[in-house]
Amino acid sequence: MRDGIETAKRGLPTVALVTEQFWDQGDFVAGASGMPDLPRHQLPHPVAGSGRENMAKLANEIADELIARLRNDPVPS
Repeated sequence: MRDGIETAKRGLPTVALVTEQFWDQGDFVAGASGMPDLPRHQLPHPVAGSGRENMAKLANEIADELIARLRNDPVPS
């Protein structure tokens, strides 16, 4: 969340990637930082340490959505 907040503060398109275990903490951090509406995408937990194949599969599954959100385009279904 904090990286996403810092990126957004610099005026860059941002979508924070947050695992489900830390989603509520992300709500708190975003609100406390004055950016409660910062775009986020929820990932399964854990991602780190889940293996290269799993991480590549996850990246391929969410890439189109993230690109659309960064461009402010309609999100593909």
